[in-house]
Amino acid sequence: MTDEHRAAITFDGYPDPLLAYAVEGDEPRITATNDAFQAAFDGPSAGQPVGVVFERCRVVDSTGDADPVTHLRRGDCAGIYLDGVGEVGPFFARIVPSDDDTGRVVFSDVSDCPEIADSPAIDRVGSVISHDLRNPLDVAEAHLRAARETGDAEHFDAVAAAHDRMERIIRDVLTITRNRTAVDPSDDVAIDVAATDAWESVDTGRATLEVANELPTVTADSDRVRRLFENLFRNAVEHGPAVDDRSAEREREATPESGVHVTVGALEDGFCVADDGAGIPPDERGAVFDPGYSTRDDGTGLGLAIVERIVAAHDWTITLTTATDGGARFEIRF
Repeated sequence: MTDEHRAAITFDGYPDPLLAYAVEGDEPRITATNDAFQAAFDGPSAGQPVGVVFERCRVVDSTGDADPVTHLRRGDCAGIYLDGVGEVGPFFARIVPSDDDTGRVVFSDVSDCPEIADSPAIDRVGSVISHDLRNPLDVAEAHLRAARETGDAEHFDAVAAAHDRMERIIRDVLTITRNRTAVDPSDDVAIDVAATDAWESVDTGRATLEVANELPTVTADSDRVRRLFENLFRNAVEHGPAVDDRSAEREREATPESGVHVTVGALEDGFCVADDGAGIPPDERGAVFDPGYSTRDDGTGLGLAIVERIVAAHDWTITLTTATDGGARFEIRF
């Protein structure tokens, strides 16, 4: 389409969803929307903050360095990948600012372009490779130097731990990029056995596990279900109760039961995994399954993304809520 042709298209006649905005104070507000926008989003209209549009979608990634509203406020030319609204989408939104605190946002439906829709996840995986592997490599190198200088064998334990972490990162990256969450649901999987076996293969420290009686047996891929539990358990242990000071640390060392407690419980149509840790704030729950999202500096952000993909591959559903003790509760339904 030529620039002349594009200029001849009216606002309402533009084929993609389109909104115009103006920044009033620090708040970008909608000034107009076209028919395609109303058909896709069914709701946000002139006068409302542009942020209400993004709140209806889970923001997966951005080509910039900030959230969408900040980009609008600053007048940035940026792209934002959004998941769909109902049966429509996902979208790639392009911010096209003007010089007077106004601009437009064009939403292109990329549901028919999987290579585009998947690119944000690939970008995040690339970040894991380039950044997260750097840390355990540096740790291993530092301890190898110390071992050569001091001859202290405990440094080799630290090197081994760093190598274990690199192996886990590489396994998670390969799982995401090579679609190793595909399943062969041909096994009768006892959920209690799968959970217990997974717990034994995870470094759980002082954490404890409680598995409820009468958990279901389901036709599933046994290897993938075990991987699902391993990742949920690691998430619970790694995001367990925070240690605020040295006295709290000493208390936890003296009281093993003070570590996070994880429960696998039965649901009418599935099972749940809950813990009594710090929990996940409601405003972060929409992002925890995004590849690369993590609240820890040393987290890969791939564990829960893999869980979601395993669940989806089985045609199950997963819901994140708050546990009775304030921690995280993942409900998986068949």
